[in-house]
Amino acid sequence: MKVPLLDLKAQLDTIREDVKEVVNEVLESTRYIMGPKVTELEEQIATYCGARYGIGVSSGTDALLIALMALDLQPGDLILTTPYSFFATAGVVSRLNAIPVFVDIDPGTYNIDPGQIAQWFTDNPDKIERVKAIIPVHLYGQCADMDPILELAETYNIPVIEDAAQAIGARYPSKNGLKRAGSMGSMGCFSFFPSKNLGGIGDGGMVTTNDEQLAEKLVKLRNHGSHPKYYHALIGGNFRLDPIQAAVLLVKLKHLDAWHAGRQANAQYYDEHLRVAGIQKPLIAYGRAYHIYNQYILSVPERRDALVEYLHARDIGCEVYYPVPFHQQECFGYLGYQTGDFPHSEFAAEHTIALPIYPELTDMMQQYVIEKIQEFYR
Repeated sequence: MKVPLLDLKAQLDTIREDVKEVVNEVLESTRYIMGPKVTELEEQIATYCGARYGIGVSSGTDALLIALMALDLQPGDLILTTPYSFFATAGVVSRLNAIPVFVDIDPGTYNIDPGQIAQWFTDNPDKIERVKAIIPVHLYGQCADMDPILELAETYNIPVIEDAAQAIGARYPSKNGLKRAGSMGSMGCFSFFPSKNLGGIGDGGMVTTNDEQLAEKLVKLRNHGSHPKYYHALIGGNFRLDPIQAAVLLVKLKHLDAWHAGRQANAQYYDEHLRVAGIQKPLIAYGRAYHIYNQYILSVPERRDALVEYLHARDIGCEVYYPVPFHQQECFGYLGYQTGDFPHSEFAAEHTIALPIYPELTDMMQQYVIEKIQEFYR
């Protein structure tokens, strides 16, 4: 049996004609830059996420970049974030000549640990005024513990930018009621990379916000800082969302909650049937319905890389997400961190593996994955 890590063809088979229709509609319209499809998607994503505004951009990376640009970062400003995420989370900070400051993760959820953030503020009172943002990542489709993060941010008057690239539709039971990823901080950043739960047929992203002034600034920044045309109050960039991507995403958005439910059901199947001593399955911090399972992550006790090879040899797709934490990346060597500084991130990098979790998986496919994992450890 062959079980890919992700099968976009299986998804496309269910929406093929609708996708062709909207792509053709954009082609025939000749509106190839921005236009009504982008506006419609912005409105629908904002509503879906519980935010007032959505600003479509060219990728999830550019969503993070433009969000930081909107804060008018200066060289040497500090941004607190996790060392365990996709590279863009920290890379955009350095691109703006700011300094990423890493705080370790919670070993159960893999999200940034609010207690460690609080400890950093306690340990570094002389640096607090240089901190211009906190970027928690809602990793693998589960929200970070936002209430204590937002309380710390309010105490020190620091904006929070949610990296929600993997978490559109994930929910968080805050003290102010149930909130969706991207609606809690000053801004939320999303990716529509094809492998995401809501993925395009190329790159795309979105910034959400409840702040009218920030929304207006983001609109300018994504189009070279101009508004109206040829009048540049700011220096921005070309971060526009392609209308073909917007059209396809509008088709997919109608199915997103059903696809979430499929992933949640597959996660429950793994949880109930995968039995191997020492393996840690995903920790569900707030209840299964709040986790959208962009990835299903196992933490294995030993021989992780050998397990990956074993599964690949049996046509089972699996992947190691983030085998090198940021503080161990060569490009961040100038920050002066050492191996051992963030032990939970280092452990996750050495012991975790992602299994197939896409909605179209069958029970038979999942059982095959489970049998081969159990067989390896026997």
